[in-house]
Amino acid sequence: MSDPTTTTMTLDDLRRILSESAGSEGGQLDGDILDTDFAELGYDSLALLETTAVIQREYGVEVPDKVATPRELLASVNGSPTAGG
Repeated sequence: MSDPTTTTMTLDDLRRILSESAGSEGGQLDGDILDTDFAELGYDSLALLETTAVIQREYGVEVPDKVATPRELLASVNGSPTAGG
């Protein structure tokens, strides 16, 4: 198992986690989605809770409750080992 404090989460990692934990429809996660609201991508608060649980388990970081876009989520995961605190 890798050290969570040295692992960087990529957009492809996020796409995989979103797809596996909350489902996705076809090309919904393709293209430039970094600044697209999760709601516009079809992910409600329950889907994001599932996604953040997976991220916390895989990367060992807390994800803030109020992330609206993939860019914000990636920044919170990669910003520091205690991004949620």
